[in-house]
Amino acid sequence: MSSPRSPWAGMVALCLPMLIVSMDVSVLFFAAPYIADDLHATAEQQLWIFDVYGFVLAGLLLTMGSVADRIGHRRLLMIGAVAFSVASVAAALAVSPAMLIGARALLAVGGATLMPSTLALVRHLFDDPAQRAKAVATWSAVFTGGVAVGPIISGILLEHFWWGSVFLINVPVMVALLVVAPILLPADTGEPTRRVDVVSAVLALGAILPLIEGIKKLGAEGWSFTWLLLILVGVAVGGLFVWRQRSLAQPLVDLTMFADRRFSVSIWINVIGAFAILGNAIMMTQYLQSVLGYSPLSAALWSVLPSVFIAAAAPAAAAGSVRFGRPPVVITGLLVAAAGFAVIAALTTTHSLAVVLVGATLLASGAVAVSAVIADYIVGVAPADRAGATSSLLETSGEFGGALGIAVLGSVLNAVYRLSFDDADFAGTAAGRSLAGALATAHDVVGERGHQLVAQARTAFVDGLTTAAWVGTGVLVATALVAAWALRGEAKPGEADRSREDLSSSSRA
Repeated sequence: MSSPRSPWAGMVALCLPMLIVSMDVSVLFFAAPYIADDLHATAEQQLWIFDVYGFVLAGLLLTMGSVADRIGHRRLLMIGAVAFSVASVAAALAVSPAMLIGARALLAVGGATLMPSTLALVRHLFDDPAQRAKAVATWSAVFTGGVAVGPIISGILLEHFWWGSVFLINVPVMVALLVVAPILLPADTGEPTRRVDVVSAVLALGAILPLIEGIKKLGAEGWSFTWLLLILVGVAVGGLFVWRQRSLAQPLVDLTMFADRRFSVSIWINVIGAFAILGNAIMMTQYLQSVLGYSPLSAALWSVLPSVFIAAAAPAAAAGSVRFGRPPVVITGLLVAAAGFAVIAALTTTHSLAVVLVGATLLASGAVAVSAVIADYIVGVAPADRAGATSSLLETSGEFGGALGIAVLGSVLNAVYRLSFDDADFAGTAAGRSLAGALATAHDVVGERGHQLVAQARTAFVDGLTTAAWVGTGVLVATALVAAWALRGEAKPGEADRSREDLSSSSRA
């Protein structure tokens, strides 16, 4: 049942949690040095402070999507708002790395209740396909905007307050959501008879965490049987998850939808889009702050410049897909994003502000355009009574892709950094393992020797950055080729609704 108010008024309410949840993906980018200094976090603990949010969020989204379909999307949205507020306060008051990691994990639990509920409610608010396409484009733009705004807000707060303030800003927004949600959003969207399989929920989490951790460790520390075993455990548990879904009458993931190559490849494309955006974002923030030497606020203000173009990408993609069809927009978006990575890879030096801004703008604009079109397609094929589960599948792929981008591209960067760093005096120290370690070590090195250490470390970082960007370029070009093959013969814009109804009907059969 639709809300008695305008669906666009409800859309405004849905933008509140999406902005905050997406901000929490990136809000720590500039706060990391302050946290490391105040909490005395090791390099591994710093990685977990970043990564645990995305990992846990990805692991729980499938479960929470099904819970939302059962108890109602608005109800779970409001429960999540309360949980997110409590976890935000706990993160702000953390006194140790372990406490902050735990609080970030709890934030992810709250975020996992919010994300599938918002996109599912878009499905319920907008019946008209054209209006829904615009709404999904808005949803995508807000989510991407939150990732972009996170470092900016963080930079402003860090100029005036302690690092915990980057979490406390969540609370008033969530309180506002609790006030407006009962007024603007429909309530009766749940199906109480639907079951949520707890074993599947555990298997989903058990597959994602070891898989990503193993990938991260392999890149950061080199080949090891332990890290390879972690990856194999994740793959094995993932296999058990898939097997169990096939045996359930009401699975967390409706695997029959993957029989259509358009659907399965669309999910993969969504993974790669998030891989590119988040993987590049973490590298760019380090480059601006640690290589170019900008303060958190200055770096944040420079990074906001591409947002003007990125904000227009999702609406433009939605309009383009209506006029020309989905495949041309998806393929073009992937190639534009690949061009952004290529610009960064080919032209970046230790003094390349304009280059990285142009490259980041191309990359993010292309990836956001792709994500908006993919999201509209996935939401459109979702049966109304499975909107939460299908939305959570889309968001899980995005969160997994983002975490994978940070882990893989960050690991490539770190591995090349270690190989390129050739200062024999510091090769076995923290300076030889990361740029942050080199900058910290340089504080204790007197005179010209300290400047030489910093210069060497920054050059090694740029070597790692450019190599990672070439890897990103290859991944995006390969994905564009796959998209050209898999999406061939897709229905023309005027036939799209009938095509979606066919896929939706097959998923219910």
